[in-house]
Amino acid sequence: MRTELTIVASPDRSPRISAAGGLAARITGRDTVHVIGTAATPLGGDHWDVTVRVLSGARLTLRSVAASLALPGRGRVLSTAQWSVEVEDDAALDCALEPTVIAGGAEHRVETTVSLAESSTLLLRERVQIGRAGETTGRWVGVTNADLGALPLLRHQLELGVGTVSHDVLDGPAAVTSELRYPDDRPADVTGDIRSARTRLPLARGGSLTTRLGPRL
Repeated sequence: MRTELTIVASPDRSPRISAAGGLAARITGRDTVHVIGTAATPLGGDHWDVTVRVLSGARLTLRSVAASLALPGRGRVLSTAQWSVEVEDDAALDCALEPTVIAGGAEHRVETTVSLAESSTLLLRERVQIGRAGETTGRWVGVTNADLGALPLLRHQLELGVGTVSHDVLDGPAAVTSELRYPDDRPADVTGDIRSARTRLPLARGGSLTTRLGPRL
């Protein structure tokens, strides 16, 4: 199944929403939209194409009503998602969806491109869990490319699960929370231990990337 979802926030009207496939969205507040699953997706072979635009002067809070569950399909285990996020001058986006759970035997790859202006405000949070209760297999790959104006802000890739560099049968991380903030002038910070650690890294052009790895969300 191919799913397409587009959300455009303007300063002078309610957000505009266009949806087809396994996702829909509903306006739940003046500047708030909740994403809703309308079908069992993503299954192996499915692809999501999600576009979020926040026009100059607008504000958008983006949430979801439930976690997403990636499942293997018949003959295909890999599902993919492409997120395109644009936040224009003096606009703000707060995007923090419920977690994505990668079921045993499934693989899911997410590629996110972000375009910001110097005066943009962004909070982009992603949470992923490998395996449901009692499951230890599954694989997730997350790629984030963010630009500030015409220059790069962040190039980041993280992998979890079977077959990845970080995978350890005895004590490998199975959950991640990733948070991109702009602007953010807080210093670097590392807390936790080898089993569960949180790292905040300032970005060279402003903003920060915070990553928490552990066995469970």
